Amino acid sequence: MTIVPQRFEILLVPEHTQGRDGPPLPTSALRSAVVEATGDTGSSGYPRYAGNGMEADIDPETHTVEALLIDGEELDYGLSVRVIDARFG
Repeated sequence: MTIVPQRFEILLVPEHTQGRDGPPLPTSALRSAVVEATGDTGSSGYPRYAGNGMEADIDPETHTVEALLIDGEELDYGLSVRVIDARFG
């Protein structure tokens, strides 16, 4: 049985940061949002997470975003997202 994480942090970053060494830094994101599991499965087949204007289908094992809406819109060209474990406290 796989345990699905209940929250992630999504970082919206310029696409040119892809391939950067090390983990993404929340302080370098253009926007970030902590998203919580909704209990639904998205059209991609992965769990749906939502919060702070972002809605995403995220593969909990690889942290790959399979679908994403930001304020109800698709991601603009030149932008990318990273998913990290949500920080507490």
